[in-house]
Amino acid sequence: MKSKRNIVYISHGGGPMPLLGDPDHHEMVETLKEIAAEVDKPSAILVISAHWEARLPTVTSGINPGIIYDYGGFPKDAYEIQYQASGEPLLANSVVNVLKENGIDAVQDEQRGFDHGLFVPLKIMYPEAEIPCVQLSLVHGLDPDLHIQMGKALQSLNWDNLLVIGSGFSFHNMRAFFTPNSLEARTNNLAFEEWLGETVSDEALSEYVREERLAHWVSAPGARYCHPREEHLIPLHVCYGMATKPSDKVFKAEIMKRQSSMFFWERQQEQ
Repeated sequence: MKSKRNIVYISHGGGPMPLLGDPDHHEMVETLKEIAAEVDKPSAILVISAHWEARLPTVTSGINPGIIYDYGGFPKDAYEIQYQASGEPLLANSVVNVLKENGIDAVQDEQRGFDHGLFVPLKIMYPEAEIPCVQLSLVHGLDPDLHIQMGKALQSLNWDNLLVIGSGFSFHNMRAFFTPNSLEARTNNLAFEEWLGETVSDEALSEYVREERLAHWVSAPGARYCHPREEHLIPLHVCYGMATKPSDKVFKAEIMKRQSSMFFWERQQEQ
């Protein structure tokens, strides 16, 4: 029997701004709606968020996780956003077990709520909040290879029609977002986006080469300009580890006047 899962790395924009009608997030909002429309309604959603790092891979296991407003300086409306999706303790337990079975120690956290890496994009994609959700943390140090291996371990996760979302941002230089769109910014942004799109989607690359490129992403043109700190890129490494193939589709969107990418994979596997 084969089970299906969809895997997508998304660029989730700036804090709550996509939900506040910001025009610089229009393309992002439309792209997320397009992605949601292309996939069957999932039975559950596993989100790897750029906004959660822990000593060990940690999984939300509460039945009714709350909301974490992990941003500041926004209008009052930003702190009244609700996304009342339930948790899924059985999925959380399965995630921890498969990581451990593959030599990666992991733990559950019943108390932690959903951060904006989950509730902002999912409020756009699935506004009814009727699909149970689980979050998986990144690991302190943000080692690319470790996160690829986490993804590979999760290939054996036994959960049909699961949607896995790596929630980050393919360009994440906060200073550059709020300065004029200089030649330096455009050059580095476009160079890194070209490299990233080729790395993730080029079918001519072997999986060995693809993995090596992602593991050594800092060597890419414009890498450290686009990611002074890489927490918004590393969810992609978990997604690729789960997929271990070129992405089936690439989505491009201008967000906050910077080019960004999103990548989608569909996987079938034997159960």
